[in-house]
Amino acid sequence: MVDPLTLRRWSFRALFAALALLVIFVRILPYHVGEDNWPAPDLLVLLTFAWVLRRPDYAPVWLIALTGLFADVVFVQPLGLWTLLTVLGADFLRRRHQATAGQPFPIEWLTVSLVLLAMHLGQTVILGILLVPQPPVGATGLRLVISVLAYPLVVAATAFGLGIRPASPAERDGEMRA
Repeated sequence: MVDPLTLRRWSFRALFAALALLVIFVRILPYHVGEDNWPAPDLLVLLTFAWVLRRPDYAPVWLIALTGLFADVVFVQPLGLWTLLTVLGADFLRRRHQATAGQPFPIEWLTVSLVLLAMHLGQTVILGILLVPQPPVGATGLRLVISVLAYPLVVAATAFGLGIRPASPAERDGEMRA
């Protein structure tokens, strides 16, 4: 018989993968009408961070890396760079999970904002060192700001819409025994 905790963990991992594929699919749809100069938030990274900060076991590193690499291929980005930065950012947040679990949401929001800023700066530096053409700084900065502003909406959707909330003390005890 399958352990209910293991079944729940794998079902939420499958849900994470399905949502990541849905975000990628919607992003490649040609639905732009007119002159739309506003970049979309990086929903894949925001979804990853929201899940890692609430239930790190639902978004393991290998799943984050696979979805990120798939997104890099589909969006024709430098292969693995943004994925590497996402995995590093998620791992940083995963290690801070226990320390930030009891903190108010604005502290989490600030932490995620700083991680996103570090990721964007890291990407800019690495692409600059490799002499790869980059989008204008204003466009990158605007995408960062929009992503930071969208984070509370992603958290609300994952917490209230999908039920991804931090583990209760009883659930954490059950995970340690398993």
